Amino acid sequence: MPESLDARMRDEIDDQVAEAFDAYLADRLAEPGPLRTSLALRRSAAVVLGTVGAGALATALAPDEGAVGWIWGAITVIDLAWLLTARRR
Repeated sequence: MPESLDARMRDEIDDQVAEAFDAYLADRLAEPGPLRTSLALRRSAAVVLGTVGAGALATALAPDEGAVGWIWGAITVIDLAWLLTARRR
């Protein structure tokens, strides 16, 4: 009997945690992020997609791993700057 009670309590706790997590995710998805804000301002996502595409090509052609790190670091800076400027407008 105690094992079945313990199993039921665990199931109930799992259900409650899942419901709370679902509510948290729904709230987070409703918040406007930089990409959603930039798209709402009718700014194209082509800059972000273009830099990611260029990064993939540069990664394939990079001579060593150090260069890859610099490439993706620069892409990150460019994309963040582009996305965050949309918040200021």
